[in-house]
Amino acid sequence: MKNIILLFLFTLISCSSNYSRPENSQSDEYQSEKGKILFIVSNAHFYGDSDISASNHFSEIVFPYDVLSKAGYVIDFVSPEGGAIPIGYLDNSNETIKKYLFDGSFMDKLEFTLKPEEVRPEDYVAVYYGGGGSAMFGVPENVPIQNIVMQIYEEQNGIVSAVCHGSAGIVHLKKKDGKHLVAGKSVNGFPDKFENMEGRYYQEFPFSIEQKLIEHGGIYKYSETGWDGFYQVDGRLITAQDPTGAATVAEKIIEQLNHSSQ
Repeated sequence: MKNIILLFLFTLISCSSNYSRPENSQSDEYQSEKGKILFIVSNAHFYGDSDISASNHFSEIVFPYDVLSKAGYVIDFVSPEGGAIPIGYLDNSNETIKKYLFDGSFMDKLEFTLKPEEVRPEDYVAVYYGGGGSAMFGVPENVPIQNIVMQIYEEQNGIVSAVCHGSAGIVHLKKKDGKHLVAGKSVNGFPDKFENMEGRYYQEFPFSIEQKLIEHGGIYKYSETGWDGFYQVDGRLITAQDPTGAATVAEKIIEQLNHSSQ
């Protein structure tokens, strides 16, 4: 993606079946006074059925993680299959990225993500969908993850948030009344304007994020300039256009949670 230096693709490799998750690789064993937030990531190593490598966007994971963890929130990771996820878009000139890339405890969380059946929705106050090409595959159609998210949103009065291609994860979400979560709400995600719609990678996409959000009743808004931190907040739905809005999404999650606790 433009303006992100793709220095190398670091792929976490699944461990053998006799190697179990390290203790506390996720936060099952402890709670935070602030609360817990669930990050949703993808196991997809390729764009669809192609041989084009795909990954989760590392900065879209670590920048929000950094903001939220410093604010006192505990963060867990879930993926459709659990276990290791591919990461990429690594700009190791950035100090925050370098810090987490060499943080063993943090990287354990990405190597040993939870399976949906291991998640207790009642434990969480918010969810966050990270982006990257992988986010288009496996996550949007995953019904157990959809159910987790909507339980947090409707029964816990929790927040749903996403950045960039992570917004693919929210397009199919439906409330108990059968209406799409995005219907009637200002919403954002990576726009068609900035996709290479003739590119091989794009031909593998199951849908256009922009078009699907509009189809499901979302009021789609985006920055024509791009890469300027553009985001949208509509109640307990928070979305951002590209990686430059990732940290801001985390800040807005904190603002909303602080407001709801007053």
